[in-house]
Parts: sequence; C-alpha cells; structure tokens
Amino acid sequence: MSSGCAGKVALVTGASRGLGKAIAQRLAAEGATVAITARTLEPDPKYTGSLRETREEIRAAGGAAIAVQADLSRDEDRARLFEEVTAQVGAPDILVNNAAVTFLRPLDTFPPRRARLMMEMHVVAPLHLTQLAVPAMRERGRGWVLNLTSVGGDHPSGPPFSPFDTDAGFGMYGTVKAALNRLTLSLAAELYGANIAVNAAAPSNPVATPGAGTLDLAKEETEDIGLITETAYILCTGDPATMTGVIARTQPFLAGLGRFP
Repeated sequence: MSSGCAGKVALVTGASRGLGKAIAQRLAAEGATVAITARTLEPDPKYTGSLRETREEIRAAGGAAIAVQADLSRDEDRARLFEEVTAQVGAPDILVNNAAVTFLRPLDTFPPRRARLMMEMHVVAPLHLTQLAVPAMRERGRGWVLNLTSVGGDHPSGPPFSPFDTDAGFGMYGTVKAALNRLTLSLAAELYGANIAVNAAAPSNPVATPGAGTLDLAKEETEDIGLITETAYILCTGDPATMTGVIARTQPFLAGLGRFP
C-alpha cells in the first residue's frame, strides 16, 4: 500500500464497475479511505459488477472502503449519500464524479426524458455533489474534485462532418460532456482562492470496460485502463495552486509529465 492519499477520504461515484471501480481501487491503494456509490449494491446477473464486489476487492487488497447505494439522478439520494458518507468516514477530501448514463440516438428523434436524465447525471449531479463537498474542503483549506469527461465533448469540425458526428448518435453525449468541461473550468476559477482543485480527465481512446462494450465504443483502438487511473491519481493529489482547471486527455497529459512514451 502506498501513502500518497493517506489520511484522505475519497468519494467515487459510479464505482460498481469500469472506470469508477478502477479509480476507487487506485485511490485506496494509495492510502485513501474510499466511499463508493452506484445504483447496484448487490451482485445481479443482469449487470457486470456491484458495489459490494468493489468494496470487498478493495478490502481484500488491504484498503479501506465503504459502499453506499444511491441513484444520483435524484436530489434526495445525492443529499442522503453525502450525509451517510460524512457520518461513516468523514467529509470527502477528494470527489470523483464518474457516474453517468448514456443513450445514443440522433438528436432529431432524441426523447426529451432521456435528454433530461443525461443532463442530470453528467452535469447537475457533479455540480450538486461538488456543492455538498465544498464547505468541508474550504474549512480544511484543501480539496480535489475530478470530473470524468470524454473527447466526445470536443466541438465537431466541419463541414464536411465525420461519420462519427453525423451517424453515430453521439450528439447528446457530446453536448453533456462539453457542458461538464465548461462546468469544470468555471468551478476551478471560482474555487481557486479556496485551494480547491477542479479538473477533468478523459481517456485518449475508448477503454474496454463493460459500459463501453455495451455502447460499441471499444471495438477497435482501445486504451489501458491504467492510464486513466494514473491520470486521476495525479489530478486528485496535485497542488491545487498549480494543477487546477485542467481538461486532461490521458496520453498527452501523461506524456507532458514524462509518464507516457
């Protein structure tokens, strides 16, 4: 076990599987007490992974973890989650907003209900959880917020436009990730004087996780999940005075630090 996060509490959302699980495991291995949340608490044959499995794997590796089930599309669940985490292990020093829901469909037929749900999960929930975390971070004089974003949030270039932008149905996904990037930068600016870092991280290529497989995102060029966990660790432990307002793509970000060939 490392001690890079010793004495810190990290709250990681969407940690029953995929990127959230990997980041929670990395922060725990670095010494953090990790609070994990998702909708799936117990193993379920309909899903890959659960909070219980993530928690037990972290504990088996010598780490400290608690699990709190929550539906982060609901205001009351977000408030309850924060209350339960604070009561059990203390207010988070580190908040990782990873939980997401994604539907792929052309925008001219995109259901408004699903659009609202994606906006709630990708933008409103990270904002609300950050608002809940900031008071204790201000009191401590330090804090780290990391939002998991995507290169899909980049503005499409054209015309002509690529098949990805015209045919793949990623318009709403790109929209909410672009909004999350802007939210990240705005929070970083507003919280800079409080010594609270707010950053975002995106894999340079799709990572072969269960979610990516479901969405057909990882059929060809994929990225080692270790690159995103390393990026997350750096952004969750860097000096808030100098490492904030970063929208990091894993490969160029790590290459700039001499950690990627």
